[in-house]
Amino acid sequence: MTAMQRTFQRVHTAVGAPRLTRFSLNAPKYVEVEFATGNVYILSAEYLRILSPAADGKMRSIGGEKVIFGRRHVGIMSTEPIGNYGVRIVFDDLHKTGIYTWDYLYHLGSNKFSLMRNYIKTLKKHGLSRDPSRRK
Repeated sequence: MTAMQRTFQRVHTAVGAPRLTRFSLNAPKYVEVEFATGNVYILSAEYLRILSPAADGKMRSIGGEKVIFGRRHVGIMSTEPIGNYGVRIVFDDLHKTGIYTWDYLYHLGSNKFSLMRNYIKTLKKHGLSRDPSRRK
């Protein structure tokens, strides 16, 4: 077991997050995750992309806020398991550096509506859109 896996296991145990029981990719639109509690979450490609746990060069910093915009139509090309604790998601905009732990997916599912609402408010505040920029 690697140091990272031991750390994850300690955090997972300390947090007491439910165990993932099913992960299903429905490319290119969404992933579906189910946890031992019976909670099932459908997480869209756009939602997963804008809340990627990775630092990203396509992110704009506006007034100290990190904002990813124009990803309404992004798709998921593939997923790769990372140990027994998460998955790497490869998007069609070529972003692939984020590792989504099972705990993070549970957090995203449990807080989907408030996280998306806050994201849309941030876009509006900065005059940005979920839609991609038109190419000239």
